[in-house]
Amino acid sequence: MTTPSAIKDAQNQRSTPPTGQTAPWDVPITKKTITQVSIVCFIAWVASVYDYTLFGTLLPVIAADFGWDAGQATMINTFATVGVFIVSLVVGTILDRLGRKRALILLMIGGAVASGLTGAAVGAASLVIIRAFSGFSISEEVVNAVYLNEIYKKAKSRGFMFSLVQSGWPVGALLSAGLSALLLPIIGWRWSFVFAAALSLIVVAVATRLPESPTFAAMKEVRRRRAADDIEGANSLAAEHDLEVASQYKTGLKDVFTKELRMNTICLSLAWFFSWVAIQVFSVLGTTVLVEAKAVSFDNALLILVIANAVAFLGYLVHGWVGDRLGRKLTVTLGWVLGGVSSTVMLFGPSDATFVITLYAITLFFLTGPFAALLFHMGESFPAHVRGMGTNVAHVMAPVGGIAGSFFLGALLLADVDMMWAAFFTGSLGLFLAGLSMLGTRTTNRLGDHKKAKEYAAA
Repeated sequence: MTTPSAIKDAQNQRSTPPTGQTAPWDVPITKKTITQVSIVCFIAWVASVYDYTLFGTLLPVIAADFGWDAGQATMINTFATVGVFIVSLVVGTILDRLGRKRALILLMIGGAVASGLTGAAVGAASLVIIRAFSGFSISEEVVNAVYLNEIYKKAKSRGFMFSLVQSGWPVGALLSAGLSALLLPIIGWRWSFVFAAALSLIVVAVATRLPESPTFAAMKEVRRRRAADDIEGANSLAAEHDLEVASQYKTGLKDVFTKELRMNTICLSLAWFFSWVAIQVFSVLGTTVLVEAKAVSFDNALLILVIANAVAFLGYLVHGWVGDRLGRKLTVTLGWVLGGVSSTVMLFGPSDATFVITLYAITLFFLTGPFAALLFHMGESFPAHVRGMGTNVAHVMAPVGGIAGSFFLGALLLADVDMMWAAFFTGSLGLFLAGLSMLGTRTTNRLGDHKKAKEYAAA
């Protein structure tokens, strides 16, 4: 008969690494590891954004092929966005149950499937269902926020390093537009999505060589030791990796709404919702706003959009750098409030081309740049055992905000409200409210990452 002590000994033996090998939770994070993980996560985000924006870029061509008018195409995109929201809900569970590395691989596989099958769509219903799975692609930034937060744990300029990875958004968007112009006449829209799927599968192959986060490995080992009644060993390992007491339990959605985390979760969700209302107005529908509100020609609006997005790329780097020094919560708050101010001045100021280009570029600088600090802030503001769930719960409000932004702007215009005022009440006001929502979130790196890094080194 097998005794409880024999079972405990067997469990402990299974968790002990072979002689000469380092336990996965004790594997040192070297500069080479940080560089490797950063590059792969950057490429993964570029590939994800490439697929996500490719659908919007090619929607007019897809609509023409299926014989849809602009209204039908817009509705199909709206229903697909609802599907993106639903699919995104499962990402937090994947992160916290299966691990950071596996989540990255699974999400990229899901994105590749969505891209490839888009090229095989036969109508509206199939396209909506297929594009819903691009929720895996857009949620890849959640994996980056959690994974890199743990890989960069003892690095000095963590926020700036993450901003370099997060800048994959404008890079992916520009690649989507540029490669579409080159490939569309040659291979058509269907094979363009197959090409996007190939990019994602390349990332999958490279990601298999990445290490798992030592924090997640430690979290799994703490749970195993607790189950084996090795309480002292579990507590020691948890303390070594700064894991909170609840890390030994399996977690779910309710665990990010505990008394300690409820306000943080709600305020981060509101911040994502309102900021994406503004994203929809000033970024996705930016050309429409410029043409209707500022009487800019469509060709000039495209030119302004290119220039402004180049400036927005710098916004990621600046906000990441400032967040390391000023604190990420304050950086995001100030950034979005300043974005609300600059967008208001642009809307109600003169229609002079130089003035509009300058103010629109400043608006995108403060609209998109804070996301570099926000995503890393989210990873810090949730304890390790619910880091994936908490970050994802807030992040899924992004597509909801995008739907709301499009709906509210359209409703105001249908009510004969001038575009200038409609954009203010949705986009500018959305930015102000996003900034104010940040005030209710947890304060994380007030001490400053450089000072923290010195303390880690001294210890």
